[in-house]
Amino acid sequence: MNTLAATIGAIVASIPSPPSGSISIGPLDLRAYGLMIALGVIAAVWLCGRLLEQKGAGTTDDVSAIAIWGVGAGIIGARLYHVATDWERFEDNLGAIPKIWEGGLGIPGGLLFGVIVGMWQAKRRGIEPLVMLTCAAPAIALAQAIGRWGNWFNQELYGRATDLPWALEIDDDHLPAGYESGTTFHPTFLYESMWNFALAGFLIWVDRRFRLAPGRLMAVYLMGYGTGRFWIEGLRIDPADEIAGLRFNQWVSLVAIAAGALWLFLTRGQKWPETPVAGDADGTDGTVADPVRVDEPDTADDAPDGAALDVDD
Repeated sequence: MNTLAATIGAIVASIPSPPSGSISIGPLDLRAYGLMIALGVIAAVWLCGRLLEQKGAGTTDDVSAIAIWGVGAGIIGARLYHVATDWERFEDNLGAIPKIWEGGLGIPGGLLFGVIVGMWQAKRRGIEPLVMLTCAAPAIALAQAIGRWGNWFNQELYGRATDLPWALEIDDDHLPAGYESGTTFHPTFLYESMWNFALAGFLIWVDRRFRLAPGRLMAVYLMGYGTGRFWIEGLRIDPADEIAGLRFNQWVSLVAIAAGALWLFLTRGQKWPETPVAGDADGTDGTVADPVRVDEPDTADDAPDGAALDVDD
């Protein structure tokens, strides 16, 4: 009984790290880091597709096709950002640059590359890029919430030492120099995961409650993610460049917050465009539908006066 009580007490007192960074499924040995990223992508594609369909702007198949390009570009951008901001680790070991399964993806670079390529692909498929941005904002937060668990499997990117009940255990092979065996740390992966889950839910609520103009929800995401990342980054103890006492990624977070705020300021007063539903051309019943895929009109008579494109209901 005493042994059982001690075991339960140990579990409650800290979060254990997994014994391995791999997950075995029969003969397959999967790197958990990559698996978490893949699960995050799958969840994001599903959510973005659902939101796009609800707005009548496209389908889940559209999002899946766009994601192939956007995710690929995002991974490349994320890796390049990590390598550039942690160059000391790679300058004498260039062969380690493509080994993303060992960890090391910079979210700012992934967002930049992924969003640009995703918007380009959306436009190619006839989807308004800013509408795609609105649907992608909560989906990106969801992907990050799931993907962060890869850091737990890799026992990396944790925070300062702490004895809080939810402190993270780290085995001796992953323990930083200068810390005694058994030291526990802030589980920053868990903090960021919980923050991003909450952010995804908040963005969905904001979108439904306030119907922000296309693209503005991404500005809210930038401010929300930047705020969470700023304080979480301040807890981390992994090596990082510092400027004026702040880690480099904290400065990037401040830039994201400022960019989001500026975006909202410059687009203030804009609303989500409302169009009459099919069968009610004058919209007198007050029922409106979200904008859908934008296609060229079949004839000049199909388009409203002064319009170059037709918005199908």
